[in-house]
Amino acid sequence: MDAGRVSRRRTAALPTPVALLFLLPAAALFAVFVLYPMATALTYSLFSWRGTAQDAFVGLDNFVALFTTEPYATQLPRAFGHNALLFAGAMVVQNSVGLLLAYVLHRRGRLRRLFQVLYTMPYLVSPLVVGYLWSLLLSPLFGPVNAALRAVGLDAVAQPWLGDPDTALWVVVLVTAWQWVGFPLLVYGAALGALDPTLEEAAMLDGASSRQRFWHVTLPLLTPVIGTVSVLTFIFSMEAFPIPYALGGSSGSPAGATDVMSLLFYRTAFHSGASNAIGISSAVAIVLFLVIVVISVLFTRWFRSVERRLT
Repeated sequence: MDAGRVSRRRTAALPTPVALLFLLPAAALFAVFVLYPMATALTYSLFSWRGTAQDAFVGLDNFVALFTTEPYATQLPRAFGHNALLFAGAMVVQNSVGLLLAYVLHRRGRLRRLFQVLYTMPYLVSPLVVGYLWSLLLSPLFGPVNAALRAVGLDAVAQPWLGDPDTALWVVVLVTAWQWVGFPLLVYGAALGALDPTLEEAAMLDGASSRQRFWHVTLPLLTPVIGTVSVLTFIFSMEAFPIPYALGGSSGSPAGATDVMSLLFYRTAFHSGASNAIGISSAVAIVLFLVIVVISVLFTRWFRSVERRLT
């Protein structure tokens, strides 16, 4: 009898109370730090508040106020649209570049580990630190980016990148993609290493070019991983806070061009000065949570259907 069968039999014979005992610490942490805050936010959103004192039960009035009362009726759709653009930018730039780099490094054995470390290092740095670093690099007064552009004669290109509403959000997108490109790089690299090499070898013997092998063999096999990365990217994009905060402040400057849902929540809860700030900000948090859950479930089901069609 091999070791795998012995291990499976021992696992199957593990008493249920003992198995639950091993899960208890993780379940307790999840309940304290995830479920309890979610339940609390939902409860807070159903009441009106006078400062920090809970007032009367108002049902869905706080949610109605989000969509009908200014400034929330204007700021909420704008912030959600910016989150959607962050997600689109991450999918086009971050995940595409991450997949390309992972594929190139997978086919080049020499210095693979070195480049994986180099590309992953920004991902390990605090996003707040990354945001403040890039705000200094892009400073129109002493930033090296504009200085380098002027040094090579591109004075017309140099501009206040974070002071122009037309460019500020795209700076946030690119800075976010620059930091997080190491995440899809590692995930896709692990997935490429787990693929059966005989499939690509068979396609090569059939005369398929390198591009054809990638599009018709490798990429379809990566569909489950692409789905996972896409869903996680959507969640990260909808929860984006540190980099937009570091680059645009709590108000989403300039002129709200970098405002996102998490900044709206933070600003409503701590900077608005409204008496019902807790109720409205809790409603913002619940709306954000529902958007993430619903769209993530839809994304997951769609990718699973695509995966079934390919297999």
